[in-house]
Amino acid sequence: MDNLARIFRAESGQVLASLVYWSRDLQLAEDALQDACEQASNKWPIQGIPTNTGAWLHLVAKRKLIDKLRHQQFQKNDQKLQLIEESLYAQPDLKPETEYEVPDERLRLIFTCCHPALKEEAQVALTLRTLCGLEVREIARAYLTSEAAIGQRITRAKKKIRDAGISYEVPSSEQLSNRLPSVLKVIYLIYNESYTAYQGQSLTRLDLADEAVRLSLLMVKLISNPEVLGLAALVLFHNSRRLSRSTQLDPYIPLEQQNRALWDHEQIEQANQFIQQALQFKQRGSYQIQAAISALHAKATSWETTDWQQIQLLYRSLLQLHPSPVVALNLSIAKANAGQLQQAYADVLRLGEALQHYQPYHAACSELESQLNLPEKAYRSITKAINLTKNNIERDFLIKKQGLLVRKG
Repeated sequence: MDNLARIFRAESGQVLASLVYWSRDLQLAEDALQDACEQASNKWPIQGIPTNTGAWLHLVAKRKLIDKLRHQQFQKNDQKLQLIEESLYAQPDLKPETEYEVPDERLRLIFTCCHPALKEEAQVALTLRTLCGLEVREIARAYLTSEAAIGQRITRAKKKIRDAGISYEVPSSEQLSNRLPSVLKVIYLIYNESYTAYQGQSLTRLDLADEAVRLSLLMVKLISNPEVLGLAALVLFHNSRRLSRSTQLDPYIPLEQQNRALWDHEQIEQANQFIQQALQFKQRGSYQIQAAISALHAKATSWETTDWQQIQLLYRSLLQLHPSPVVALNLSIAKANAGQLQQAYADVLRLGEALQHYQPYHAACSELESQLNLPEKAYRSITKAINLTKNNIERDFLIKKQGLLVRKG
């Protein structure tokens, strides 16, 4: 990514949010920002990059937006558009560029993008496009789908926002508890897409991780909430292991085999601080519990010294809060790692019907069956896991394990 594109991406979320706040029209605001970026692409290489790039883009985009509103007003003779235009003109924009601050309306924008009236896939695409400044082609490449499909999701989402009259605002305190989970889930989904792909060589996947980290830290800055802090901690803990997940010789390295010296201890420290802040609220939440589990992994000097008993307690707490066969599976794996193999395997088998199409379930079965000296069952389980794996790197890893099972048998 060249320098100008990097600047545009960094500034776009805050600038766009401010433009949408005044125009109440996401498409119009995006068009105005795009015009401003094109003007910057033409002028900055000649005149030099301004000191306050966000202010420059905001001022130019704001004038472009006024021109577009005037055009619409002329076509529709709409008095409401005239009022919006007047409010835009009422904002002072004659300050020196170095003193001008772009209004931060991103909290309003992220709650609009993640409104429960929108489908989850549309929430993700719209958030990446508006808050993160990713191009449609980048989002499509990251999610292994066509540009047309992503473009349609975003277009339909904008239409839904307009036609349903979805307000561009931060929910009231009464509504916040119902609306905040959808925002946090979208950020988690964006990071999870980068994390589960195990494609360290793909810049787009790494970009997704970066954007999820940025969004989670933005939420910490914008709103004081224990689950916001928990999610930010969880994302940072996972992201701290990025460099240890793959090498040129080993495209996928599981947690137990990772070189912990490569973990980013600054991110781990920041995550630990967020966890401590979240605990002060004394409000249990799923992201906080998951982050606490990750904190125990980060604290351990090796896989063998991990506090599996404490991890079991945390998974039991998570299971009480959000009963789920996936959480139950993770609890069983923690039991196995603590040495309770027979009990763990019995628990895992009871989850078979619920998780028959879940690849990690069959991989876990194979691992336990191998440790219990059940090679034929282990081979059948890992074969099911391979057949359910969509990622080539992870499939290759499982195929190697399958080969070891053959030799062992």
